[in-house]
Amino acid sequence: MTAATTEPLIRPPRLHTGRPGDASRLELFFDLAFVVVVLELAAAFVHDLSWHGLGVFVGLFVAVWVSWVGFTLYANRFDTDDVVFRVGKLLATLSVAGCAASASDATGTYAVAFAGSFLAGRLLLFLLYLRAWRHVADARPTIAVYLVCIGVSSTLWAVSLAMPGTLRYVCWGLAVLVDALGPLLATLRTDKLPLHIEHLPERFGLFVILVLGEAVGGTARGVHDSEWAAGSVLTALAGFAVAAGMWWIYFDVAAGASARRLEEADDEAAEEAADGTADGGPPTGEEGSDPPGAEADERHDLFVYGHLPMCLGIVAAGIGLEVLVLHPTEPAPASATWVICGGLALFLTGIVLVIGGTARTWASVWPWPIPGVPVLLALALIPYPAAWTLVVVAAAFMIAAAVLGTLRSRRTSELSA
Repeated sequence: MTAATTEPLIRPPRLHTGRPGDASRLELFFDLAFVVVVLELAAAFVHDLSWHGLGVFVGLFVAVWVSWVGFTLYANRFDTDDVVFRVGKLLATLSVAGCAASASDATGTYAVAFAGSFLAGRLLLFLLYLRAWRHVADARPTIAVYLVCIGVSSTLWAVSLAMPGTLRYVCWGLAVLVDALGPLLATLRTDKLPLHIEHLPERFGLFVILVLGEAVGGTARGVHDSEWAAGSVLTALAGFAVAAGMWWIYFDVAAGASARRLEEADDEAAEEAADGTADGGPPTGEEGSDPPGAEADERHDLFVYGHLPMCLGIVAAGIGLEVLVLHPTEPAPASATWVICGGLALFLTGIVLVIGGTARTWASVWPWPIPGVPVLLALALIPYPAAWTLVVVAAAFMIAAAVLGTLRSRRTSELSA
């Protein structure tokens, strides 16, 4: 018999590229706080379906999503699941909850509360990276990129607390831009950190599931607020078909293909690096060519950032569905039709970036799904006598696109087998 081994409560960070790819329960708990922020932003946009409301919704959603990506990439590499990491992640969850509590009027009454809560999250991530920098010496050059970007971002959020009006939101925008550039700049280094490829697709897939819940929730809230009117119920059924089509397209087409290609690119990069080392020199590639792993890094970046328009589009489509379910017998308001059709077009744009980016060829997204983007935008230009007509047409299009994408994906897999 072997004695049971107990791990110490405090363990120094180390690269975890070899651990199982399953998301931890703490990561799922953390995600729920972000979903609450998204729900609050969606509710605020429903009550201000205007250009101003759209700008606020998009800006804050991008800020929240970039923050989620920052924590996700850190955990992808350095999740030690010790007391220090758990406390840090739980405090970060609390900071996100603060953002949720102030998101309904983040650019008004609760601006300071929102910025302060967001700043707390940035500082916690900075401290986690500082801990990793101390313990993982080989990773210090890349970690330094993250520390600089998060430090600049945190400074801008802190300065915004004392800024009046427009200057405050300019600081927010610059801070989010710096945060978004961090992972991209880190991949430019030749001594960059590897990502845990099995873990990455699962984390993003789970986030997509959660935002799809908002699309379903939008139709459910519309039915509730209309007191189960017959027209609202029928429109909601078509709206659910839209959400189901998005789920089908992502998980049956985009998720599997992109995960497989990321693994292939990672294996190729490892082989190139091993070949370069075996030749007696550093793995820098041929003269005038990209260093080994450069192509894999581009695939990673397009996979990660392709999820931004995709998730934004899912939530926007859910908001449009909620409005149309509330008004099924009225002429579809132009704002609502643009939100739902624009949201679906954004969703397909994200699918294009994820599939085409990880495949490294745009032939993989032609003749589907690229042509779907202008088709969906054209739907918003057509005047409909009733809201349900638009939802039915959109549902039929999404289901047809899901089936077409599935058939094409399976045919491609058979040919490459």
